[in-house]
Amino acid sequence: MDAYCFGELLRERRRQLGLSQAEVASQVGASRQWVIDIEKGKERAELGMAFKLAQVLGVQFKAQVKTARPVKAQSTFQHQDAEQAMQDLAAAMDFLDE
Repeated sequence: MDAYCFGELLRERRRQLGLSQAEVASQVGASRQWVIDIEKGKERAELGMAFKLAQVLGVQFKAQVKTARPVKAQSTFQHQDAEQAMQDLAAAMDFLDE
């Protein structure tokens, strides 16, 4: 999903909920202009704020992570390091869901 589609999704959901851009901005802790920019697909938002906006609007989505280059079969990460990184990521995502 690109920034434009994400913005359209959030605008549609905000309208379904009958919320103004100002009301949503207040709940997120952002300016109304920030909400306008997100809804227009401008890629200026911090990821954490975008997640918070989605949460305020009750929008859930799954992230799809792609690497710029193939990951080598022999990684410098040990299994335990990767497992800990996944646990840390899961904890961060849970924090955003609160």
